[in-house]
Amino acid sequence: MMHTTLHRLALAATLVAGLPVALHAQAEEVNQDNTPFGSTAAEFLLLGAGARGTALGGAFSALVEDVSALYYNPAGVALLQGPAAMFSTYEYVAETRYSWGGIAFPFSGGARAIGFQLGTFGFDDQPVYTAAQPEGTGSVYSVNETFAGITYAENFSDRFSAGITAKFVFDQLGDAEGSAFAVDFGTNFHAMLANHPVRFSFTLANLGTNMSYSGDALNADLPREALPGEDEVPSVPVDSRLRTKAFPLPTIFRVGLAYDLVAGTNNRLTILGDFNQPTNNRAGAVGGFEWALDQIGETGFGASVRGSYSYTGDRNLEPATLVTALNDEENLGGIAFGGGLWYGSGSFKVGFDYAYKYLGVLGPTNFFTLSVGW
Repeated sequence: MMHTTLHRLALAATLVAGLPVALHAQAEEVNQDNTPFGSTAAEFLLLGAGARGTALGGAFSALVEDVSALYYNPAGVALLQGPAAMFSTYEYVAETRYSWGGIAFPFSGGARAIGFQLGTFGFDDQPVYTAAQPEGTGSVYSVNETFAGITYAENFSDRFSAGITAKFVFDQLGDAEGSAFAVDFGTNFHAMLANHPVRFSFTLANLGTNMSYSGDALNADLPREALPGEDEVPSVPVDSRLRTKAFPLPTIFRVGLAYDLVAGTNNRLTILGDFNQPTNNRAGAVGGFEWALDQIGETGFGASVRGSYSYTGDRNLEPATLVTALNDEENLGGIAFGGGLWYGSGSFKVGFDYAYKYLGVLGPTNFFTLSVGW
């Protein structure tokens, strides 16, 4: 009896020990990644709004309190000291360009603010190639993607603000067009930690309707098919329209943190962190810093330098299957840096910012921003 019991215990232990190995083997056979890579429309909504935010890799939602808060965190608009405007242009890849502009106005003694923004991305007159005519058809097409938004923000206390943005998104892809509606929501909590300012933020962007397409590109003339039992006879093609799937917008949730390591009157060094979860990618994270000097030599001029590194979930290429050069390009793809110069006198302030962002195998890009406050 004892001998039989020991055999059963040994068999049970062997099965339990082998269970993790079997489960691991099964996991390798079945791909459990359900991330909808490349499944969203209007990806230009993720391109940013200003050079400052671009240099900080998007880890800007907790710190932002200028006009670009209309894009990065609506709650930051309530922290504006006065009316301000901003215009940015982004030299993107493949000779495409993205432009963004915004204007905001505090009211009710600075307790509330309202703002407007407009962003556009596209290119013109690109040749059309088809499988039947690989050298080109002789015709051209253009792409114009645009969004317009209105923002309302409010300070609910001396430490907490929140804001909401309503956005209308329009897509013109050659002869196909679509539209969608989305909202952004953001909060900002600011306090002191060890006598240094600390800020937390939660933002949700591009939560909205799906985008469906229509237009001449989806129109077609199809021949009329004979009904069962009928003879094939010549017929006039029937006007038809191809149906496409409606695509979701690239919704993204962010948690941001900013802490001033140095918090002097005219000297500030801030470190920033960001965790983000998009719907079209795996979770990502960003770390960055900004060092700013104001009233240099009591001249009214100021300057800043910024840098960051971003990790995105799609940067998961296997070293064993790629050449070293390609792996290096992917790793460098998270680097961004830049700086800014400004001049202020009283309530008037004008500034210029620049950012360099490396996109890995797609190469470098440049972001320029001009801002003014009064």
